Amino acid sequence: MGAGLTTLVEEFLVHLRHERGQAEHTQRTYAHQLGQFTAWAARRGLTAWPDVKFRDLMDYLEHLGTRPAAKSPGDLADPERRRKPGRPAKIAAGPAGAEPASAARLSPASVYLQVAALRAFFRFALDEGFVTTDPAENLALPKRWKNLPKALTEEEIDLLLAPPDAAVAGPNDLCDHAVLELAYASGLRLAELRGIRLEQLHLDAGFVTVIGKGDKERVVPVGARAVTALRRYLAIRPELVRPKSPAAVFLTSRGSAFAHVTLWLRIGKCVHRRGIGRHVTPHMLRHSFATHLMEHGADLRVIQELLGHASIATTEVYTHVAGQRLAEIHDRYHPRAR
Repeated sequence: MGAGLTTLVEEFLVHLRHERGQAEHTQRTYAHQLGQFTAWAARRGLTAWPDVKFRDLMDYLEHLGTRPAAKSPGDLADPERRRKPGRPAKIAAGPAGAEPASAARLSPASVYLQVAALRAFFRFALDEGFVTTDPAENLALPKRWKNLPKALTEEEIDLLLAPPDAAVAGPNDLCDHAVLELAYASGLRLAELRGIRLEQLHLDAGFVTVIGKGDKERVVPVGARAVTALRRYLAIRPELVRPKSPAAVFLTSRGSAFAHVTLWLRIGKCVHRRGIGRHVTPHMLRHSFATHLMEHGADLRVIQELLGHASIATTEVYTHVAGQRLAEIHDRYHPRAR
């Protein structure tokens, strides 16, 4: 891979992190997408970004479309799903001319991410004077498939959020329960759960302040059950604190803040212990929060604010989920539905 290509990508990622305030997940995704492109470009003999033209970008997207077919579109909709949860993307290439071992035809959702990454990168390169023209300017974003978010049923939520036995519960048990209660009560992203600090809790007033994508702050209510779970955990949290512990609300048994993959695995173990017989991701708790609000009549604009979505279009997917659920209820109970 050309060193010049990689160096500028790294500068772009620093720009995303420090100047744009992009979430870690976005940074990893862009690193993965641009890493794939730079590996391909190096095999083509492209060693400098000013040499990359619109035709090269089109050839690259065509190249992606001629890979062997994937098993299912959902497997490729997000690069994070092709690796273990929380494992960061690396900008790396195999031997010159070799295809990556995981080569597979990209779904429209993944092509969307590739194009979005290239467009964002070249805007940065043009603004910073590394290129004089933007070859990605006329790349059109493909339509994304509307994969409906998966949510837990209310019965599964009740099972998952059953409080641990106070007589035997230790700090880790109370921490896990508080994480789950807060995730469902407030619809927080995994990164927001990991990063929430003690000063962001306002339990007497019943809300938390959340720093979301783009360092945007929002205020989110916390229900009574979540407040109770948090108070129980905070009473025992000092047992987890070590001399160098951060002010993060949730701490591991070593007194450190949770890594992405560690918190993911802890939630997965809770799901398994509760006997919920399907794969549950942390983001499904956020989906469940929004879906259940919608099913119980909450206004879409309110849900948008609570989730921290910049666009109402992102939140509108939950209208389809709620509509699907209502249709199922109608079919099951209406005397003339069948």
